[in-house]
Amino acid sequence: MRDRPIEQRDLSPDDEIAPTPKPPYKNTWIRSNGKLPDDPKLHQCLLAYASDMSLMDTATLPHGIGWMSGKMMGASLDHAMWFHHDLRMDEWLLYTHDAPVSAGARGFNRGLIYTQPGKLVASVVQEGLMRPVKKRAGH
Repeated sequence: MRDRPIEQRDLSPDDEIAPTPKPPYKNTWIRSNGKLPDDPKLHQCLLAYASDMSLMDTATLPHGIGWMSGKMMGASLDHAMWFHHDLRMDEWLLYTHDAPVSAGARGFNRGLIYTQPGKLVASVVQEGLMRPVKKRAGH
């Protein structure tokens, strides 16, 4: 609940502690938390940072287990990104996510990032490790 450098607005927010299972699709509006200089590389760097903030969540949706529940641990195994056009991180961008595979303790996630008028400015893929947290004896 603290201030963050990136604002996120999920189009279909879910309960982060006890989510219900749903299809592996998600749409989120993102932007920087303030006006930025005109340096295109700065905007790309901030988008690369922001692209990792919600992408792996998509693979957890069919399982109905959220990161905040304490029932699952995860780690990004790889993350790749392509920039197609200039963008501004201080303007709202639509980040569409999907996860075509979520099995074998891994989730494969894809993202497309669009400007408000609908221009595709970047594409992202990520594979993440997702495992249930095992309770230790006596805990």
